[in-house]
Amino acid sequence: MNTPLSSSAFEYAPAPESRSLVDIAPSYGLFIDGEFTEAADGKVFKTVSPSSEEVLSEVSRAGAADVDRAVAAARRAFASWSALPGAERAKYLFRIARIIQERSRELAVLESLDNGKPIKETRDTDLPLVAAHFFYYAGWADKLEHAGFGAAPRPLGVAGQVIPWNFPLLMLAWKIAPALATGNTVVLKPAETTPLSALFFADICRQAGLPRGVVNILTGYGDTGGALVAHEDVNKVAFTGSTAVGKQIARTVAGTDKKLTLELGGKGANIVFDDAPLDQAVEGIVTGIFFNQGQVCCAGSRLLVQESVEEELLDALKSRLSTLRLGDPLDKNTDIGAINSAEQLARITSLADRGEAEGAERWTADCPLPSAGYWFAPTLFTKVTQAHTVARDEIFGPVLSVLTFRTPEEAVAKANNSAYGLSAGIWTEKGSRILAVAERLRAGVIWANTFNKFDPTSPFGGYKESGYGREGGRHGLEAYLDV
Repeated sequence: MNTPLSSSAFEYAPAPESRSLVDIAPSYGLFIDGEFTEAADGKVFKTVSPSSEEVLSEVSRAGAADVDRAVAAARRAFASWSALPGAERAKYLFRIARIIQERSRELAVLESLDNGKPIKETRDTDLPLVAAHFFYYAGWADKLEHAGFGAAPRPLGVAGQVIPWNFPLLMLAWKIAPALATGNTVVLKPAETTPLSALFFADICRQAGLPRGVVNILTGYGDTGGALVAHEDVNKVAFTGSTAVGKQIARTVAGTDKKLTLELGGKGANIVFDDAPLDQAVEGIVTGIFFNQGQVCCAGSRLLVQESVEEELLDALKSRLSTLRLGDPLDKNTDIGAINSAEQLARITSLADRGEAEGAERWTADCPLPSAGYWFAPTLFTKVTQAHTVARDEIFGPVLSVLTFRTPEEAVAKANNSAYGLSAGIWTEKGSRILAVAERLRAGVIWANTFNKFDPTSPFGGYKESGYGREGGRHGLEAYLDV
C-alpha cells in the first residue's frame, strides 16, 4: 500500500559555500599607479557584511588630493597605453578574463559577503558575465577601425567611472573592459558599501601585468566620486546609479567637453497577456523582481497582467513566492539574500508602508527573518493604480506592484506612463503581438517571454530619467571613442 506524500515542502539541508576560499585583509589602501597606498589625509571607513553586520575590513577613504594623484597616474599611462597596437591591449584583457575565471569561486564568495546577494547568483550569473565582458571587448581591441565609427577612431583619454553597489564586479567590467579595449585609462570609484571586489580586481590587474596607472581604484564616499567627476583632466565620465545623483553629475559636466554616459533608475513593466504560458511567466516575474533582492535598475517591478488571467496568475505567483528561501547568502539553497545596507532597508520599508497607507493591498511571503543583518521578505501589492507611490517610485527592493489591463493599447499606455524607460517584458505566445507591443514601448531593453537576460554583445541603456548612452555590445565602444 502506497503512503501519500506529505503536502509540506521538502526541507533542504544547509549547503554553505566555504568562506575560507577568500582571504580578506584587515585593511586596504587606494590603488594608484599600480600600488596600494593610504589616503593622503589618512581617513578610513569600514565595510560591513549586510547579512551579519560584521565588519569585513577597513578601507582608505580617498579625498581630493588622492583623486589628483590617481588622475595624474592615469594621464601618464595614457600615452603609452593608447599607443599600443590593439592586439597588444587585447592580450591584457584576455589575461584579466582568464584570471577572473580562475579566481571566480573566490570572487563569488567575496561578492556575497560584501554585497549580501546569494552565492548562486554571484557564482552562476555575475562572475561568468564579468569574464565574458573582458573576453568580448578583448576581441574588439584590434578591430576598432571596423566598428562603424570611422577609419581611425581615437581614445578619449582618462575615464572617470563611478559604479553602484548592486552588481559591484559586473558594473566594473561594464565600465573598465570597453575603456581599456579602446585605449583609454581609468580611475574607478566603487560604492562605499561594496569596495572589496574592486580592490581584489586591482590585484588581478597586477597579476595580469597591466602597466602601472592604466587602472586606478579609489574607494570612498560620494565626495570622492564628485571630485572625480569634476576633475578638469578627466575626459570621459561614466556613471551607474540613482537618477538624483545622475542629474547632479550631468549638471557638473554641463559646459565642459567631457563625454558622459548615465545608466540610472528604472520602473520596468512586465506585461503578461492572457495567452501567455503562465507557469513560465511566473518564473520570469520572480526573476524580474526578486533576483538580487530586487536591487536591480532594470527590475520588472511593475507587473501588468490582463484582467482575465489576474486571479490565476496571482494564485500561482503567491504559491511560488512561498517556496523562496531567504537567509544566509553563502548557502547554495538561498534564493533571497540580504538588503545591501541599513539605509536601503529603511527606504524599502518606508515605501512599502506608504503603499499600504495609500490603499494598495499588501501580501508578504511568510518566511522567518534572521535576527542580524538587513532583510526584507518578498512582497507584492495588488489593487494598485497609476497614482500609487509604489507604481511610480523606484523602490529598489523585493517589492512587486500589480496592475491590470484589458487591451494591448491600455497595457502600452500604462507601461509608458512612467518617468523611467529602462526595461520591459512581454509575455505572450504570439510573435506578432510581441513585435507590435515592443515597438510602442519606450524602454531601452525589452525581453520577450523571459526577463533579466544579459549578454556582453547586447547594448544596454535607457530613455527619459533612466539615463542616456549605451553599455555593452558594439554600441558600448562609442562612449570611449572620439568619433
